[in-house]
Amino acid sequence: MAQLNYIELPVASTARSIAFYKAAFGWKFNEYGGEYAAHEDAPCELALNGTEAGRSDKILPIIEVQDLEAARASVIESEGQISADIYAYPGGRRFHFTDPDGLELAVYQKEG
Repeated sequence: MAQLNYIELPVASTARSIAFYKAAFGWKFNEYGGEYAAHEDAPCELALNGTEAGRSDKILPIIEVQDLEAARASVIESEGQISADIYAYPGGRRFHFTDPDGLELAVYQKEG
């Protein structure tokens, strides 16, 4: 089953954004280094991406799946365009795609 459960925000300063969301909502963040941190309380997690490499300039909705390769094939078969092919990151793997309207989303599979 695929579910939208992760939103990634492009930010200029991860530290400043962590301070804001902590003060405003009491959220805690796991910091992954390289200007990337995530508030990982379900049902929807929020990441702050302050890195230049791989960062979109738009909010990035991210869908979790159990089979990343099958999801990639399904996106292509459904006329989606792969914008960043499958790559690994600490904790899993993911790819980015654009839908027929040009909106970018990502799909990920957790390690293990």
